[in-house]
Amino acid sequence: MITDIFDQMGRNWGSEIVARTEIRKFTGGMISSKYMANLDSQKSGPDRVKIGRKTGYPISGENGLVNWLRARSGN
Repeated sequence: MITDIFDQMGRNWGSEIVARTEIRKFTGGMISSKYMANLDSQKSGPDRVKIGRKTGYPISGENGLVNWLRARSGN
């Protein structure tokens, strides 16, 4: 059975939210926080949550980070 790498990333993360400042770590260096900020300004990124001045991305959900990454990968 093939394991979905994106689901595995979500399961291995220690929280239901990935802070924008941690997105590089979550994606293994493939996506930067600056890139995510640009996508947010264009309203073309995954769902996001704001707590004070900090921005994060829920891992699960229809347009959560895991599903968004999967859709962008073309897999």
